[in-house]
Amino acid sequence: MSVSNSSTQSGFFLIEALLSILIFSLGILGMVAINARAIEARADAEYRTDAARFADDIVSQIALNVDRSSPANMQTSLATFAHQPTNPDCGLNGSTLSSNVVVTTWLGRVTAATTGLPGAVSTGQQIVVATAATDFNRVTVNLCWRAPSDTAVRRHTLITYVN
Repeated sequence: MSVSNSSTQSGFFLIEALLSILIFSLGILGMVAINARAIEARADAEYRTDAARFADDIVSQIALNVDRSSPANMQTSLATFAHQPTNPDCGLNGSTLSSNVVVTTWLGRVTAATTGLPGAVSTGQQIVVATAATDFNRVTVNLCWRAPSDTAVRRHTLITYVN
């Protein structure tokens, strides 16, 4: 006759339950971490989209407001849109600021507290105009900003030609 010993089985179900709760908790924590990362990625994508929109806006304004009456006038007119032309590092070294009303109005929108890029400053934005014959009136726009929860400076660059 065989007698089962129930004392060897006592508590095993409790260990199984605790392990399953641990595995479930780790899964939930993983989902929370993924959600937080997704929110950061969405914010970064939003800022990059805004930067692309701001860059497109200024090159459109330049193309609309340039004087095309002669090649010399066009080069002179394009040069007035230059902002921080020798400043490749997002405003860490000051250079020539534009006094062109189109550029200063655009800078106001880029640096606006609620509708602009976060952490963007006027001296951190750059518009380089290259009017030499080999450059074909190339306009390079660099936008720099810093997300509220990030220490890295982000940059968006747009290169276009105005003819």
